[in-house]
Amino acid sequence: MAPSDAFSWYMERDPTLRSTVVAVVWLDRAPEREVLVGRIDRLSRVMPSLRQHVVEPPFRLAAPRWTGDPGFDLSWHVRRIAAPVPGTRDTVLELARWAATEPFDRSRPLWQVTVVEGLKGGAAALVLKFHHSLSDGTGGMRALAILTDLQREPADLGEMPPAPPGETLDSLALVTEAVTTTVRNYARVAWRGTGAAIPALIHTACDPVGQARGAVAMARSVYRTAAPSGSTLSPVMRERATARRLATIELPVDDLKKAAKSVGMTVNDAYLAAVTGGLRRYHERHGQAVESLRVVMPISLRNGPDLDWGNKITLLRLIVPAGERNVVARMRLIDRVTRAARSEPSLPVTGAIAGALNLLPVGYVGGILKHADFLASNVSGMPVPVYVTGSKVTGFFVFGPTVGSALNTTLFSYAGRCHIGINIDTAAVPDPDLMLACLREGFAEITAMAEDTAAAA
Repeated sequence: MAPSDAFSWYMERDPTLRSTVVAVVWLDRAPEREVLVGRIDRLSRVMPSLRQHVVEPPFRLAAPRWTGDPGFDLSWHVRRIAAPVPGTRDTVLELARWAATEPFDRSRPLWQVTVVEGLKGGAAALVLKFHHSLSDGTGGMRALAILTDLQREPADLGEMPPAPPGETLDSLALVTEAVTTTVRNYARVAWRGTGAAIPALIHTACDPVGQARGAVAMARSVYRTAAPSGSTLSPVMRERATARRLATIELPVDDLKKAAKSVGMTVNDAYLAAVTGGLRRYHERHGQAVESLRVVMPISLRNGPDLDWGNKITLLRLIVPAGERNVVARMRLIDRVTRAARSEPSLPVTGAIAGALNLLPVGYVGGILKHADFLASNVSGMPVPVYVTGSKVTGFFVFGPTVGSALNTTLFSYAGRCHIGINIDTAAVPDPDLMLACLREGFAEITAMAEDTAAAA
C-alpha cells in the first residue's frame, strides 16, 4: 500500500473514521446478468487489488500489503436481490445506508456490488461498496470505463485478461519483505538527500534568508496539514457516531457553471458556496450564528496521464466563510481560500506526512479529522449518458465517507446533471430532514443566480 492508502486503512481502528464509499447507480431496467458478471470479472483482472486482501506486517514495520486472496470468490462480491417493498428509490437508499454502516470483512477483498431488481416501473439499481484504500475518484472513473458502454448493446471487449497470480506469505516472509522495503525506502531517501545536498548548499550560500523563509513556510504548511484541532467550529454539529442517513440533491450542471461564470469564479466555488449557504441556514434554524466552518477537501495530486489504481489525493482542511449572507461575496472568499490551499508548500510531501501519521495512535488522527465540520468532494463524471450491460444509467450518486466530520457532500456530474450524494452522521445532525431542506435552499440560491444571469443575457 502507498502511505495515503494505508492512512485510510489504519484510521479505521476508530469506527467513526471508516473509509467506506458507497455509490448508487440508477438503471432504467435490470442489467444482463452474465454480461455484468463478465465485466466485473474483467475489471478484477486488470485491477489486482479487487482480488486481494490486506495483510499487516507486525509492529508496523512497513505499510500494509495487498496480497492475493487464495479463496477469492467472485459470486461472494457480486450479489443480486429483489427490491424490498415498496420498491422505491428510498428503498435503495436504505440498502445503501446499511452498506455504508456495515464494516468490511477484512479477510476478503474490500468491495461488493449488489444488483437491486424489481423497482417501480421495471427499474433497477446497483449499490457499489468499496474501501477508499482501493482507489480515488480518478481510478474509479477508469473502472467505470470498463463496466459501461456508450450504447445499449454491450460491446465485445475481446479476450478475457488472465487472472493475476495468487500468493501466500507466511509471517517470516512478510516480516522479511517489510524490513527489506523499509531499508530500501530509507536508502532511497538518503540517496536523494545526498544528491540534493550540494545544490541545497549552493542555494543557501547564495540566498540564506530566502532558504530560511522557505523552510519556515514548509514547516507551517505541514503543521496546517497535520496538526490536530481543538474543537469543531460549529456550535451545533459536535457529536460523532456511526449512524448514518443518506440523501440526494440533483440540479443541472449549467446552473453551477452560469452562477460561477457570472462572477468569474469556478464551479467548485459555486458548489461550496451552496453547501456553506445551506449550513448557515441550518445553524440559524437552531438559533446559532456561525461565521466560519472547517471543511476537509480531497485534492488530487495526479499530474498528466496516471494509470495507478491507488489514491493520489490528499485531504486538506480549510476554514471557509459560512456566515457571509451575500452569496457572491461568499463565493469570492471561498475562491481565495481554495486558491491558497492549492499552493500549499506541503502538497508534494503529503505522502511522507501520511506515512508519519500512520505510525501515530489513531487518537491523534481522530483529533485531526473529528473536529472538521463537513467534507466536500467534487468528481467530474461522464458528460454523456452511458449504459451498464444493456441498462441505461439514469442517475449516479456517490456517498463518500464522513471520516469524522458531521456530513459529506459529494458532487458527481453525469450527463449534464449534478448528482450530489449526502452522507450525514445523525449523531452530529439528529434532524437530517431539516439539514437536507437547508442544503436545498443553499443550492436554490445558486440556481437563482443562474436564472438571473440568463434573464440578463
